[in-house]
Amino acid sequence: MRKKGRDLLAAFRQTFLTLQNMTPLAEAEAEIQLNAASARYSYNPILRWNPQVEDYFIKAYGSLHFAQISKALTRPSCYSCIRVNTLKSTSDAVIEKLQEIMRKSGPQNDVVGINWKENKASNDIDLDMVEKQSSLQNESITKCQIPGLEYVVFVKGSGPHEIDYGYLPDKPPKEVLVSRKCAEAVLRGAQVYVPGIMACSSHVEEGDLVAVSVAVEQPFPDGGWGLGITRGTVLQGLPTDPYHFERNGLYIGQGTTMLSRAGIFRASQGIAVDMNNRVFKLPSFYDVLEGEIFLQNLPSIIAAHALDPQKGERILDMCAAPGGKTTAIAILMKDEGEVIAADRSHNKVIDIQKLAAELGLTCITTYKLDALKAVRKRNGSSDTTTLCCNKDNNDVVNQRSDSGPLGNGVSSTTIVGSNADTTFKENVSNEKANERTYTSKADIRKNTRRMRNGPGRNQSLGGRVENSKGFLPNSFDRVLLDAPCSALGLRPRLFAGEETIESLRNHGKYQRRMFDQAVQLVRPGGVLVYSTCTINPGENEALVRYALDTYKFLSLAPQHPRIGGAGLVGRCEFPDGYVEEWLKPGEEELVQRFDPSSQLDTIGFFIAKFAVGPKDNI
Repeated sequence: MRKKGRDLLAAFRQTFLTLQNMTPLAEAEAEIQLNAASARYSYNPILRWNPQVEDYFIKAYGSLHFAQISKALTRPSCYSCIRVNTLKSTSDAVIEKLQEIMRKSGPQNDVVGINWKENKASNDIDLDMVEKQSSLQNESITKCQIPGLEYVVFVKGSGPHEIDYGYLPDKPPKEVLVSRKCAEAVLRGAQVYVPGIMACSSHVEEGDLVAVSVAVEQPFPDGGWGLGITRGTVLQGLPTDPYHFERNGLYIGQGTTMLSRAGIFRASQGIAVDMNNRVFKLPSFYDVLEGEIFLQNLPSIIAAHALDPQKGERILDMCAAPGGKTTAIAILMKDEGEVIAADRSHNKVIDIQKLAAELGLTCITTYKLDALKAVRKRNGSSDTTTLCCNKDNNDVVNQRSDSGPLGNGVSSTTIVGSNADTTFKENVSNEKANERTYTSKADIRKNTRRMRNGPGRNQSLGGRVENSKGFLPNSFDRVLLDAPCSALGLRPRLFAGEETIESLRNHGKYQRRMFDQAVQLVRPGGVLVYSTCTINPGENEALVRYALDTYKFLSLAPQHPRIGGAGLVGRCEFPDGYVEEWLKPGEEELVQRFDPSSQLDTIGFFIAKFAVGPKDNI
């Protein structure tokens, strides 16, 4: 790939010498110009952090290691991880079907494998298995060789690729500038949709080949961050363009426009650019083998395994949306037992219902419930609630929450799955019919956000959700608390400046309050698993320290399989005198920390498993 870039520069150089009869000085200037263009039209982002947060992470990881983590976070994983629904299919059957789909879609690109041999943290994995996994790296689709995870399938991607954007001196390529969130989705394999476009070159017509660049938030004089660009701005490819220099090294690929410039900024939805030449090439699994597979990050699958759910048990997933871990737990239990999935968002609960129905799972019961109010006192009462029947008949109080009209006898999953788009379009159409004068710009922005982000709780698409008033203490065999967090382990990520030391501490306080609820709900002899998708020790190791120091009946338990790295030992002292305590020596090997810069190439993730002892003395 580098050779291709050098050949391209050499061709440009020869062209200019031939056509312009350049002097040596002019030749040198042209060479500098081309080198600058090569650096500009590339993908080499630098992740920006709040300075105090950056200092904190450097203390935790060391300067070099944190630089490696930051770089890894700006790139997607080199593979997609698929969880097979073993109640409907097998890994071998899924691999065969995927290979057939990939054969029909054309030849595959160069791929990068997962280097299991260099993952020194995998102390519990048999070396023969590691050798076998490594020997499969020439395959584009492989079955995971970790014992117990044979139902996991890896599909390799490739990148980063160098792209020829067709730059010529004094003739920059036509360009589309997208928002940072849009770019992060494109790096994961999505197309460029209309709401994500911020600016565009003039005279762009449907079918034009365009370079796609990213507008990343910049610091404001007041200390905040923002874009400071008006949507619809014309790009001229000149230094006077907004964010011209800030876009250096932030080109994510090339695509064909589906609309003209006027159409892009006139439409409210739809694909604007068909990305056909990407910096990172990852296969899309949209509408592929629905019900048989689920796209999920490897550490999330490990978290469900760490819980070790057994048939017939009663298990709670406290913050369950979007339902990936909930359904993983149900499948591990062979759909025998009871899995309670709770989330405080009405629409997210409906999403869990839809996913469970798609995967054919019947043991999952969903509730709308704030995790901070998960425990119901035994003498609690409510005039507006009725007791929900279950195996004990006395451990959850709930009420029905109906949002939107429902047909007689029609399930919420059916309504959401089949009528959501039609209902929304009809609502928009009715709103337009009732307009007597004009639509304000505020309403246009509101509708655009709604189409992009989905309806809020006051514009629910409809469906039945049970409103729970909480559960009795000690009423679950196992509890999973996959806590809401700063999400600083998710990738690709092109900006991290919004988090401050104060906000990170607030995340930790919020998680401790949820943990206080979770620990009451697990029966003695049960298991509590805590997980996050962040690299912040204050939300990971510091939470473990709090749990062990506060609840003496808790102890860290071994996790199987163990493929993540060790936790952080020690403490961190802040300039304001605050001291954050982490793990003690000997505890670090009982947690799993997934490092995005490691050879496993996963998201940043953390898992701690607690065994719950007798609570008699509490």
